[in-house]
Amino acid sequence: MAEPAPGTPQEIFLTAPPGLEGALANEAREAGFNDVKSQPGGVAISGGWPEVWRANITLRGASRVLVRIGSFRAFHVAQLHKRALKFPWGDFFDPDTPIRVEATCKRSKIYHAGAATQRIERAITETLGAPIAKDAPLRVMVRIEDDLCTLSLDSSGDPLHRRGHKEFVGKAPLRETMAALFLRECGYDGGEPVLDPMCGSGTFLLEAADMACGLLPGRSRSFAFEHLTNFDAEAVAGLRNSDPRPTEMRFFGSDRDAGAVRGAAANAARAGVADMCHFSCHAISDLTRPEGPPGLVIVNPPYGGRVGNKRLIYGLYAALGKTLLADFQGWRVGLITTEGGLARATTLPFAPPGPPVAHGGLKVRLWQTAPLP
Repeated sequence: MAEPAPGTPQEIFLTAPPGLEGALANEAREAGFNDVKSQPGGVAISGGWPEVWRANITLRGASRVLVRIGSFRAFHVAQLHKRALKFPWGDFFDPDTPIRVEATCKRSKIYHAGAATQRIERAITETLGAPIAKDAPLRVMVRIEDDLCTLSLDSSGDPLHRRGHKEFVGKAPLRETMAALFLRECGYDGGEPVLDPMCGSGTFLLEAADMACGLLPGRSRSFAFEHLTNFDAEAVAGLRNSDPRPTEMRFFGSDRDAGAVRGAAANAARAGVADMCHFSCHAISDLTRPEGPPGLVIVNPPYGGRVGNKRLIYGLYAALGKTLLADFQGWRVGLITTEGGLARATTLPFAPPGPPVAHGGLKVRLWQTAPLP
């Protein structure tokens, strides 16, 4: 059996939407994490539990933070159970904290995930006495591949896009983690204004405002790691305490849906960035350039297969492009959409798009321009 000794570096995996692993890897490197390696579905780093806590609290683009806690060979379920009985579950869990187990099997003699789950659950209850519950705050993830059983913990609990501020959610919303990574892909570093002319619930603006003044994404929420035996409340409180930077940047959102505008403004207030965000209700054709220096226009418009009639959608994209070309000289544009035809309908001078990214059962791409002439 192999598990990291207490205090030694261990493998930590930051999950990300496929297609955005590189952006998350760059964020992790800039944040000072070690051994950063982009992999399909996320980014591997190494470190101890303080790095696990810090990744959850500070990284804007990670969907979850998974921690590898051990591995062993098992060729049948009886052997799986026997070796799981020897695993030091008490190093991680208290006997009175509910746990749930999820198993997957691939290219292994143990091929029944349900049976594997049951054997691990039995081992935990027999050695630790902890109850098993489907809604438990702690999740043990078991991967059996090529007869190697790898045990990991989901240290996040709720997905990390749930910052704790966005109570209002509009139609087909973009997750906060994905919005943050798209902002990074656009070169946004907090030093310029941002405008979203179809702001919905305000996700891009909230993320941009947080980045501009250094507010931590995990400042307002709880995490699964708080239920582990090694949780250090004082150390984690120190990680959460980060003084926001003063900024003169402003963030502008508009939408033709008055309910969305009210909801976005309420979300900004809960996030503590209302003073920096300005929301208005009007159509794309009535969009005007804000006073001050140019910045980034970033927008996630409706897609033809998502909302509305395709012909009307093409007209919407054309109207967006016409308005931006007429009045937004010097601003860069980032546009997320499913089809190249929709992006080209804007007539904006886009560079080749980024890789496809899974979103709501669809594949979207980020299209970008240089500063508009």
